[in-house]
Amino acid sequence: MARATTPTDLLKKVRKIEIRTRALSHQIFAGEYHSAFKGRGMAFSEVRAYQWGDDVRNMDWNVTARLGEPYVKVFEEERELTVVLLVDASRSGLFGRVGMTKRDMIAEIAAVLSFSAILNNDKVGALFFSDKVEKFIPPKKGRSHLLHIIREVLQFEPESTRTDIGVALEYLTNAIKKKCTAFLLSDMMDSDADGSPRYEDALKVASSRHDLCAIRVYDPREETIPDVGLVHIKDSETGQASWVNTSSAKVRRSYSQWTTRAQEKMHKLFNRYKVDSVEIATDQDYVKGLMALFRGR
Repeated sequence: MARATTPTDLLKKVRKIEIRTRALSHQIFAGEYHSAFKGRGMAFSEVRAYQWGDDVRNMDWNVTARLGEPYVKVFEEERELTVVLLVDASRSGLFGRVGMTKRDMIAEIAAVLSFSAILNNDKVGALFFSDKVEKFIPPKKGRSHLLHIIREVLQFEPESTRTDIGVALEYLTNAIKKKCTAFLLSDMMDSDADGSPRYEDALKVASSRHDLCAIRVYDPREETIPDVGLVHIKDSETGQASWVNTSSAKVRRSYSQWTTRAQEKMHKLFNRYKVDSVEIATDQDYVKGLMALFRGR
């Protein structure tokens, strides 16, 4: 989807994405989301007269003594969650196929997750980041708040072009004190020269305090270099440019090996800290990817 350029264009895009993602949330994701993401535990609801088969460990001895009859405490799941979307707004998100950049797909996924949360009466917030926290929308309930988040996802323009996932995770840890469910929506292009993720320390802390899920959105053309001769390339985030001989088998092999190594290290990192993750390409249906994430929990 092209970026909205006028208020009317933006309104149309918001409406279009609302119709599509709301339907998906109602028809597909609501039950899976509810099953995958649990509440904070069991909360006291009421007391009632003891019935045969009740667990005696739930006896309310004070009420029993006062009324002269056995009463038990009734508990119910404390369902309400706080959901925070960590949205990568760096410039690399503008890459993708015609009609669907990485940022466009992140916007739709964010909308689906938001609608699923709202259907389950959860609070939703959003944090937009580049190599700094660009904007934070505190968690709230309600359709108007949800549409505000979707509008921001679609039109937000960051001040910086680069990526620092660690900064976003550190902010999450400091800003949200109670345990929340957080979705990291990014292409995960934040690695050292050897392919090692630069955000391990922040991920370790954030994943120990919150229920963290990573959704990597990528374009298949980023995985390999085609043989198209001498090409002038430019890094969209750093602005660094150079000439690359894509006809060189050594160059293509080296790049492919680096991307494979970087992905392997990313997966090992997520596994080490028990972060559920999924990878979704811009030419794929993200529904299957989200379903796999939900059902794998």
